[in-house]
Amino acid sequence: MTDQRELVAALRAAVRGEVDFGVTARALTTMDASNYRRVPLGVCAPRDADDVAAALAVCREHGVPVVPRGGGTSIAGQATGTGVVLDFTRHMNRLLSLDPEAGTAVVQPGLVLDRLQEAAAPHGLRFGPDPSTHSRCTLGGMIGNNSCGSHSVAWGTTADNVRTLSVITARGERLRPGPGWAGAPEGLRPLVDGELARLRTSFPDLPRRISGYAVDALLPEHRADVARSLCGSEGTLAVLTEAELTLVRAPRARALAVLAYADESGAAQAAAGLLPYRPLTVEGMAADLVPSGAGLPRGGAWLFVEAGGDTGAEARAAAEAIVRAADVVDALVVTDPARQRALWRIREDASGTATRMPDGSEAWPGWEDCAVPPARLGAYLRDFRALLAEHGLRGTPYGHFGDGCIHVRIDFDLLTGPGVARFRRFSEELADLVVAHGGSLSGEHGDGQARAELLPRMYGAETVALFERVKGVWDPDGLLNPGMLVRPAPLDADLRFSALPREPVDVEFGYPADAGDFSAAVRRCVGVAKCRTTSVSGSAVMCPSFRATGEEEHSTRGRARLLHEMLAGEVVTDGWRSTEVRDALDLCLSCKGCRSDCPVGVDMATYKAEFLHHHYAGRRRPAAHYAMGWLPVWLRWAARTRTAGAANALASVRPLAHLAKRLGGIAAEREIPRLAEETLSRWWRRRRQSATGEGRLVVLWPDTFTEHLSPSVGRAAVRVLEAAGLRVALPPTLRLPSGGRRVGDARSRSPLSLLTARRGRVCCGLTYLSTGQLDRARAVLGRTLDLLEPVLATDAPLVVLEPSCAAALRTDAPELLHDDPRAARLASRVLTFAETLETYAPDWTPPAVNRPVTGQTHCHQHAVLGDGPDRRLREAAGLTGELSGGCCGLAGNFGFERGHYDVSRACAEEQLLPAVRAAPQGAVIQADGFSCRTQLEQLGGVRGRHLAEILAEELDRRP
Repeated sequence: MTDQRELVAALRAAVRGEVDFGVTARALTTMDASNYRRVPLGVCAPRDADDVAAALAVCREHGVPVVPRGGGTSIAGQATGTGVVLDFTRHMNRLLSLDPEAGTAVVQPGLVLDRLQEAAAPHGLRFGPDPSTHSRCTLGGMIGNNSCGSHSVAWGTTADNVRTLSVITARGERLRPGPGWAGAPEGLRPLVDGELARLRTSFPDLPRRISGYAVDALLPEHRADVARSLCGSEGTLAVLTEAELTLVRAPRARALAVLAYADESGAAQAAAGLLPYRPLTVEGMAADLVPSGAGLPRGGAWLFVEAGGDTGAEARAAAEAIVRAADVVDALVVTDPARQRALWRIREDASGTATRMPDGSEAWPGWEDCAVPPARLGAYLRDFRALLAEHGLRGTPYGHFGDGCIHVRIDFDLLTGPGVARFRRFSEELADLVVAHGGSLSGEHGDGQARAELLPRMYGAETVALFERVKGVWDPDGLLNPGMLVRPAPLDADLRFSALPREPVDVEFGYPADAGDFSAAVRRCVGVAKCRTTSVSGSAVMCPSFRATGEEEHSTRGRARLLHEMLAGEVVTDGWRSTEVRDALDLCLSCKGCRSDCPVGVDMATYKAEFLHHHYAGRRRPAAHYAMGWLPVWLRWAARTRTAGAANALASVRPLAHLAKRLGGIAAEREIPRLAEETLSRWWRRRRQSATGEGRLVVLWPDTFTEHLSPSVGRAAVRVLEAAGLRVALPPTLRLPSGGRRVGDARSRSPLSLLTARRGRVCCGLTYLSTGQLDRARAVLGRTLDLLEPVLATDAPLVVLEPSCAAALRTDAPELLHDDPRAARLASRVLTFAETLETYAPDWTPPAVNRPVTGQTHCHQHAVLGDGPDRRLREAAGLTGELSGGCCGLAGNFGFERGHYDVSRACAEEQLLPAVRAAPQGAVIQADGFSCRTQLEQLGGVRGRHLAEILAEELDRRP
């Protein structure tokens, strides 16, 4: 029995990197992207090879297993373990050298693939293999799994692109494996020399044979390449500390041929016939993984076939030649790089998208990547479909058709005993089917725990015994990643779901996409880690706090892991009161980027609100929850008492402002925004008594920010909406008794019922939602629904100018008030400013601004509302250029809260502020959210404007 205190002390004395055996570190590493969960003792982040050697020595002395880990995106469970996890992503993540002339690079194991690609690209080079997780997977993990990716038909597997490795064995021997028996441990060569006949006859000859140890790489005709033999060994033989890689020359131009077929079988049968045309990729997927409006040619399944060339014309010609050679239903050749990236994103997101069946039920890995000879792929897929049907299972195959490698997530029931038993029976029968087609149990992601138990079916008992002898030469004490590849754990043991509660947890939100089950919502995160990307492109948002801190606990995946462990109760033991979960969620900006950018639709903003509600139930909350969570109340009192001017004057006195911020839990670096001395509603009453005009009635939502802090946005919206021929009203402020059905405006009142009416203001409850005050949010939204009954009785839309409020009304309100049908009716009426003009004034021509525009698409607009109408409205107004993605970093109350300023600023510096600084002369700065405008003013010293203000200003310039 290991004395954990002695182990920790010894590691901390020997290792210069971090040693963390705390709850959070362990919880974050219980799982990878597989079905498996194993709880480690702790995590060590070595700084260099010396640290690795020191950690191995300590663990060897204490008899503790060691699990090397990179990005944690392994599909088969090989990045999980019960010992000490070596995290290479924190320190050993550098590109050590790049030699453009030799076409080589030397990397550390924790380097993310995309960082290598970015460094190689200026030289016209790249690393050939490119898994769909290229933005977050590490080179060490790719070597451990012998990863491939979509371009393997042209550039091979990772093993094909490795020159030499630097490794440390479990007993501390430092070796440099390469060809010609270089770096072989003592005893390996005699072992191989005695098994030459077996090595020449027992290994299937196919491009994607990843299963088992690549011992055949040690044959003389294969140059006795020890480095190659280590590729795919999943950290079970030695620990990688450095790798010399071969880079390939990237084509200067590419064209993508999208070939449509009637079904996936037709696409699979056609794939092998395209290989003589030397394509860069031959990827396949069927209609059930393709979102509507993807712009693909008509068909039921597609091959994505990429061709390269020195010029665009040459690449297009190669792609068109492939189209002519293919027998297709329809085809499309795409040369625009942006359009190609959009299409590839559909394919790359499939590993997450496939985890939900079309009816919303869950699907899981486990048989993610079998491979057969490409010529047999069509026949294999037919037999595979038949086996699924025989077991009553469903799956959606896709993947590397040109290599005969199929990815699929299957709707296994891994929650019940009978379901797990069926999972085992299916796995055994599928292994036999793959072998019957001359295939490999793994064609890309390795064996891990998912398939290692079945290797005797593929190789036979004698060859598997040879694998065990190889393991014994490299790691005689069995310390490195035990349970993987040889002497494996059962494929149906250690399932991640077994620790979760069997009954649904009592929660506030309805979680309609997960049948009301919070555990199912948390299970959505399968670990593909798209949230761990260190940069975003286009309008993407997820996950700004991870990019600011680089810490796993501040990624969407990390937070989901902690919530999973909170529900499991083994590592995180204090449930909703957990300080570890609270601290991880503290830096969640509630930007909702994960709701759209996560391939499986994890909605961490909602999970955060749910957690905070339970965490603080019956307890005093942080001061910021009262200061900013109750912001609508304080602002309404200031308006009623007409003290906005006095509040502004007091806030300008530095000592008083400092005291107010201290008491309110507000960051000292922040300035307190100025209150409007005339609210939007007061301006409305002064301007008119009721709605006028003959156009279509629209109801303008006076959200808290527009009403009290930036009424100029509301006034501008009224100006534009009326110019477009619409009749504008504000919502009622009195709840009329039965029979009172007038929509009215901010002064709605019925003289006959004035005595019995109840006064109030509509509110989306956003500030209560973001601080997890769900009881208060429910009450506020209920009052709002009461006030809006006359509006909901009509067909009038609700125009919401603040994107975060529109998102709250459209998604949070019906999910929180899932038992009130009025909330869904309200959500269906919510329109953004641009949506309103596009829907109800389609023939109106906006004023010609004819200027460049810069700024940022609001994160809630991107994640929930969509920005298509906004893009079209800007284009019609002559506003040229694209808004940046990401998050402004203020995010409502987040950036104002004490302790968040640095992260808030880092988020703004990622895209928003650089975009504004780089804006051309005379550019318009657009920022539709109050938070975005405040961040721009306080950090950038520039004034951003709502799109309504930009158009209204141009209208006022007209004669």
